[in-house]
Amino acid sequence: MSFNIGLSGLRAASKDLNVTGNNIANAGTVGFKQSRAEFSDVYAASVLGTGKNPQGSGVLMSNISQQFNQGNINYTQNALDLAINGNGFFQVSNNGAVSYTRAGYFGTDREGFLVDNFGYKLQGFPVDDNGNLQNGVVGDLQVQTTNQAPKATSQIDTAFNLNSTQKSPATWQAAYDAEFTSSGDTDAALAAASATFNPSDPTTYNSSTSLNIYDSQGNAHVMTQYFVKTGANTWDMKVLVDGRNPNSPASTDEFNITLSFTPDGKLDTQNMAAGGDLNFDPATGRMLLDNWTPAIASGDTWVANGATAVPIIVDLTQSTQYASAFAVNSVAQDGYTTGELAGLEIDDSGVIFARYTNGQSKVQGQIILANFANVQGLTPVGKSQWVQSFESGEPVVGTPGSGTLGALQAGALEDSNVELSDQLVNLIVAQRNYQANAKTIETESAITQTIINLR
Repeated sequence: MSFNIGLSGLRAASKDLNVTGNNIANAGTVGFKQSRAEFSDVYAASVLGTGKNPQGSGVLMSNISQQFNQGNINYTQNALDLAINGNGFFQVSNNGAVSYTRAGYFGTDREGFLVDNFGYKLQGFPVDDNGNLQNGVVGDLQVQTTNQAPKATSQIDTAFNLNSTQKSPATWQAAYDAEFTSSGDTDAALAAASATFNPSDPTTYNSSTSLNIYDSQGNAHVMTQYFVKTGANTWDMKVLVDGRNPNSPASTDEFNITLSFTPDGKLDTQNMAAGGDLNFDPATGRMLLDNWTPAIASGDTWVANGATAVPIIVDLTQSTQYASAFAVNSVAQDGYTTGELAGLEIDDSGVIFARYTNGQSKVQGQIILANFANVQGLTPVGKSQWVQSFESGEPVVGTPGSGTLGALQAGALEDSNVELSDQLVNLIVAQRNYQANAKTIETESAITQTIINLR
């Protein structure tokens, strides 16, 4: 009996050494979860029971359980390195064979699929052809490496403040006074004063601002707005694109619109009037540049560049006239030129953004995480991966940060959760257990030899 008890102890100590040695060997393995050897005692049983004080029959390894406590987060320089802070596993696919991992070594293959260092494809919610996330549809995540097509400007939102303390430009005022004195006609005086505007002469206007707009081919054009004070609470806003009339490439005449403000400095859309072909809607406070023909200089002339003309809505409703310096408080337009892929970013909810050289970004998909009711029931298959089993239950899939799932950290990796100092102490304990059980066998051998030597 003692031989068997001692032998079971040797086996248990040897398995304990194997488990501890494996933990130590993987102390530097990203996403590794340490294991623990769990033992139970053994008692001999019979039909009539074991009695009040049964003798033990040795030890049995009942389980090797993995400890899924959090490892340290180590930040790297790779944007596609991923770490999970909390519960959950990355879901990867090897030609349809699904496995789960905490090792966040990810990159892209030659086709743009996000893969781990074994070539397994990372799973998540992909996007459709319009860039919309397909929530609930799990598939391989792929980064589109093609250039981003340009988008023509169709909307401009601008908010500026015109300085109410300013006077009309001296050149404008002199022309107005001369014509009014001569004819006594206000409209003629305004026309004469307006004709003095010269975009290359800053003394003919009070303020100006410019922004780039884009045609359907991604060509940039400079749209400039000039502001001329024409009276109390009234201003002329003159518009040029590339220094030319937006509606006629051959003309240098500017578009003109009269801006009216209320006594408290707000834009008075009901009293504004549009000039030329520039449409203005008093109900919405928006002007429409609907006949713009994108053009390009050809010597001394301008010709259409072949791009599609896109109507542009300009929202002026947030503009003001206060007693403070001229300032553009905000400006935004929705067009952009062609963009090349410049990099990838992943937020803590797993959404993948592609950054382009034109300053735009585009959603490429969203990473999912999976969790299990019994993570101890997962079957380890090596490569820092586990597969589902009957004991683990079905995976609960969701986006990072939802439910009980942890947050995602891009540009970081989760270290092994092995604590080396603890494992080294376990080595000493396992070694002592092995020696002690060997001593049990040695003692039993000596007793047996004594009995054999009886005469």
